[in-house]
Amino acid sequence: MTEDSATTFHDDILDELGGDKVQEIAGLLGTDEAGARDVVGTTASALSGEAAAAETPREAPLQGVATLGGFATGGLMAGVLAKAARPVANAVAKRTGLPPATVARVVEMLIPAVLAVLTKRAAKKR
Repeated sequence: MTEDSATTFHDDILDELGGDKVQEIAGLLGTDEAGARDVVGTTASALSGEAAAAETPREAPLQGVATLGGFATGGLMAGVLAKAARPVANAVAKRTGLPPATVARVVEMLIPAVLAVLTKRAAKKR
């Protein structure tokens, strides 16, 4: 993933989250909106690396992965990102100095937005 596409991915995740979720993340982190956006960006970069490593072939579209039942129905990307959550949280915590447990909660909040962005991007490629 190039720096430009990573920035766009970060922006797409922030758009998917919306202002209320970003404020919720800021409250969880004990920071302002700018600080929350920075942590979201760092986390999105880490998660996008995991997602790119396990990118699905075109024949296996991400249909339904971003829906509420995505995890329960065994969506491939949902499973990959869920497994990556702890290592990503630890890496982001190390980079930011935030407690790993707090970052893990943020990662859990971001996974549905990441899945929604990936699903939308997969649909555009068709």
